[in-house]
Amino acid sequence: MFEPRIFGGALIAVAICIFGVSGAFAETAGEREYMIACAGCHGESAMGDGPLAALLNVPTPGLLELSKANDGKFPFEELLTTIDGRDGVRAHGSTMPIWGERFQSSATSQRGETADMVARGRILSLVYYLQSIQQ
Repeated sequence: MFEPRIFGGALIAVAICIFGVSGAFAETAGEREYMIACAGCHGESAMGDGPLAALLNVPTPGLLELSKANDGKFPFEELLTTIDGRDGVRAHGSTMPIWGERFQSSATSQRGETADMVARGRILSLVYYLQSIQQ
């Protein structure tokens, strides 16, 4: 059966191979996404100490030890899903924005039907960046 999420991920992977986008490029793009979308809560140093963290009702997690907290394995797919936020049930909501929706809506006016792929690419670069800063 056709799985849109896998297909979208496959398209991004193919684009990376075809256009020779390196991990370093993804990390740089991801760092830029992080500073714009995540640093407000998680902090520029990803320690959970962003300027908006004090305004939240729950502690903002640091993001430097995600691998360590997952038995040494970086939770790549889990982060893709969590950051995207469009898949899965959030019965009572979440303090974290649904970045997939936000990235897709900002890309829709620019790219029409490819907006979902653009959103997934932004999230993918963000996850690569988070992977690169693990301690």
